[in-house]
Amino acid sequence: MPSPSGAGRVLILACGNPSRGDDALGPLLIERLNLDPDLARCGIETLTDFQLQIEHVLDLQGREHVIFVDAAASGPEPFAFLPLPPSPEVSFSTHALAPGTLLRLFRQVTGETPPPARLLAIRGYGFALGAPLSEQASDNLDRAERFLIRLLRADGVVGASDETALGAVSDALGWERPRQT
Repeated sequence: MPSPSGAGRVLILACGNPSRGDDALGPLLIERLNLDPDLARCGIETLTDFQLQIEHVLDLQGREHVIFVDAAASGPEPFAFLPLPPSPEVSFSTHALAPGTLLRLFRQVTGETPPPARLLAIRGYGFALGAPLSEQASDNLDRAERFLIRLLRADGVVGASDETALGAVSDALGWERPRQT
């Protein structure tokens, strides 16, 4: 079901602070994706923020899939692409939420099952205030971008009809295909 606002059925939601070195990986990926006008035409919407907030529950409404993007201070290089279930517990501060917690809050606020979600965690190395993006993180960003674009273009997603595009993304991610209404 399309969102009430007519927003894209696939949301790519990135978090990070462009002023903190490699923490800029998520927003930088969104900047690059936004240069491709075909993504919006095939039902893919992007959103970036410094951190997840309770208000992002509203951004998940009407979505059939969500991909969260963030920098990772540890973990595999160049990135990890993981299924993201709702967190079994809800814990938050007034400053930040984890993606799994946001999915759990979606269920509590709307009474609906949250959309299937994945986390694209791009490996970063330096997060100091005022630091530039590190060379290693820049290489990881390039690889994550190529991966995600390839995924979104799978079976002609970009430039295809909404139904074809969403079906191809679902197949590529191993998600159940959305039901036709």
